[in-house]
Amino acid sequence: MVTLKKLQRFSVERGEPSRRTTISAALHQSGLYGRVTRRKPLLSKRHMTAHLEFAKRHLKDSQPMRNKILWSDATKIELFGLNGKHHVWRKPGTAHHLANTIPTVKHGGGSIMLWGCFSVAGTGRLVRIEGNMNVAMYRDILDENLFQSALDLRLGRRFIFQQDNDPKHTAKITKEWLQDNSVNVLE
Repeated sequence: MVTLKKLQRFSVERGEPSRRTTISAALHQSGLYGRVTRRKPLLSKRHMTAHLEFAKRHLKDSQPMRNKILWSDATKIELFGLNGKHHVWRKPGTAHHLANTIPTVKHGGGSIMLWGCFSVAGTGRLVRIEGNMNVAMYRDILDENLFQSALDLRLGRRFIFQQDNDPKHTAKITKEWLQDNSVNVLE
């Protein structure tokens, strides 16, 4: 379960530097075949530019103002392993050999979705999300937990809410709820 890049680095460490194409040809001659996967970067150039612009806009914000920000996000946690494919170099016909498999549990092991928030003062409420979250469910989560979290964290009624640009967060129904409830959103 080693990539060509790692094999190349290992060859340099051993004092026998080799090109990736040379290593790949040697693996093929030995009967090992694999597939190179391209991974999408965590942040695209557009995201990096947006983050930089956000930082520049808020560079001169005062510390008391920063102390009033309530950050929120949702996450999915896999209960067993990762929910993705792994690629290995192997000989044809050896796909089911123990060395070429990754253990799993029946039905994938499951996952849980959570929504939570935090500020400089600490963590707010943590909510388990049942099923797939949609806009209405997100609005209900905010309705039941946002103000209580701000109260628990002693942020007062005039806190600033920060969320990412998930489509549920930018949906008309969410924006209307935030506006109807006089929530200041950090943009």
